[in-house]
Amino acid sequence: MPAADRVYNVLFLCTGNSARSVLGEAVLNHVGNGRFRGFSAGSLPKGQVHPMTLATLEQAGISTDGLRSKSWEEFAGPAAPKMDFVFTVCDNAAGETCPIWPGQPMTAHWGIEDPAAVAGPEFRQRQAFEDALRFMANRIAAFINLPLDSIDQMALGSKLRGIGAMDGSTSKASGAA
Repeated sequence: MPAADRVYNVLFLCTGNSARSVLGEAVLNHVGNGRFRGFSAGSLPKGQVHPMTLATLEQAGISTDGLRSKSWEEFAGPAAPKMDFVFTVCDNAAGETCPIWPGQPMTAHWGIEDPAAVAGPEFRQRQAFEDALRFMANRIAAFINLPLDSIDQMALGSKLRGIGAMDGSTSKASGAA
């Protein structure tokens, strides 16, 4: 397949798969222009997407169709789509032993604070979800603008880690997941 026609599959991982990883999936599918296909999963999925995740995406004009909380095991089997990239978006998932991903995708940690963990008044929770969406959208914009067809693996790995250290990072020393 010519490089210009290539579709890159990207998996966003978190523990609960109810907020940050779902934001990543939805944003990438919204802005990926058919060149990227986003997925999300969790090591211990909550079983439902956080209602404020859905509300935040809808307010931003991003489709929530088909979003659901699911296990990363769905993406580890032979029938799963082959992932080109796997990004952990929570510090817990970055430290967990992940399944072996078919095809050895590039990995990086893009840690963002968990908006679902914010307690207090609804306006603080809403702000946390809006911040998480903004941080995720900024990372995805940087990612989809990388010259993926011409960059070597070492430089790409460095760029992906740099994206993970962007504003809103839970760890400025982001490394490969």
